[in-house]
Amino acid sequence: MRLLVRATVRVEAPADEVFGYVTDWPRQREWIPLTYVRLQPGPHGDDRARHVGGRFRAWTGIGPVGFWDPITVTAWEEQSDGSGRCDILHTGRVVRGDAQFRVVARGPDACTATLWERLEVPGGPVGALVWRLVGRLLGPVLDRGAERVLRRMARTVERRGEAGR
Repeated sequence: MRLLVRATVRVEAPADEVFGYVTDWPRQREWIPLTYVRLQPGPHGDDRARHVGGRFRAWTGIGPVGFWDPITVTAWEEQSDGSGRCDILHTGRVVRGDAQFRVVARGPDACTATLWERLEVPGGPVGALVWRLVGRLLGPVLDRGAERVLRRMARTVERRGEAGR
């Protein structure tokens, strides 16, 4: 069984700045709590992981208590107006599923940023049963958490832009 988490926020900053920021994987710790990203060399010999086939690992946890989430970039699109889309695949033992970061320009100085993740519910049939029982309560909580994370990202990018103006 899979669960879908989704959030969209408006950002008062150019789309290319926002897309560049959300896909600057090591900087995600600035806006995603309890997360640290380590890049891995990709098929092109670099460690940027900003192309199809790019790889990185995200540590989620506090100190030594947590887990590694191996991630592969499966789609990458950038448009001339600064809009962009990046699809990723979580392949770890704890987190499995796909996700997408999408930024859509809404003029030269604003955009919308969307994050969705379609994740496998851990625990096999028992986990699926538990999710069916509590999913109606937890689903909205997870969506609000994703929205909170995106709002934090938006505030960070907007402040950076104001400092440069």
